[in-house]
Amino acid sequence: MIISGKELSARMKSDMAAQVAEFPEKYGRVPHLAVVLVGDDPASVSYVTGKAKASEVVGIKNTTIRRPADISEAELLSLIDGLNADEGVDGILVQLPLPKHISEAKVIAAVDKSKDVDGFHPLNVAALWQKQECTEPCTPKGIIRMLKSAGVQISGKRAVVVGRSNIVGLPVAKLLLDENATVTIAHSRTADLPSVTRTADILVVAIGKPRFVTADMISDGAVVIDVGVNRDPETGKLCGDVDFAAAESKASVITPVPGGVGPMTIACLMENTIECFLRKMK
Repeated sequence: MIISGKELSARMKSDMAAQVAEFPEKYGRVPHLAVVLVGDDPASVSYVTGKAKASEVVGIKNTTIRRPADISEAELLSLIDGLNADEGVDGILVQLPLPKHISEAKVIAAVDKSKDVDGFHPLNVAALWQKQECTEPCTPKGIIRMLKSAGVQISGKRAVVVGRSNIVGLPVAKLLLDENATVTIAHSRTADLPSVTRTADILVVAIGKPRFVTADMISDGAVVIDVGVNRDPETGKLCGDVDFAAAESKASVITPVPGGVGPMTIACLMENTIECFLRKMK
């Protein structure tokens, strides 16, 4: 079974559009997402454009604020302060990565926790690990949604997460734990990685290396979630961290690249913006 994140995200956006359509009458306005784009990195520009399109579909107000790559850290932090203070803004997203002269940690911490739609703020991360109300990071949240949509039983299963980033690896491991999976986090320094990945009933790969996971690293019938988005060095086409063609015959459920986890990340960003708006309204 191939899980189409494209189809699932379209259904989610349609449901959210119906929900948001009632907001002007209930609350006097719709949610407002402010996206800050620094510089003109092509991948970042593409992601920001995708977020604007999704906002339009869902009926959320979207403001994209573009600043040159040579903006000072102080100027960017001042811009974020202004958005924090703006009662009409419900969600703030600063597109990463940022230019090298700007501290990403400082910028992430500067965003008001209640407007942090990425779920990256240190207090949101702490709340996630302490099982308190928080904004869940978009990609991990989307992964759990995909597993459930495919009818995958998570409770009691062995999950292996390859990758330990703050954005995907660590939070998806926590969400899998919350669903009662037994979780192993593996990474580039894991000894005999194939023997670890073969223990997985559910294998989540977020390591950032094209076609890194091969068929011999997957057990028969495993569920494989590929988070990677890479350029294939041979063809120049988009590909994942998993060798899809080889893995497809062994996996019981697998996500494609493109059209898998990516669209779900944006759908969950829309959902997080609505959640931040509703918390404020309550």
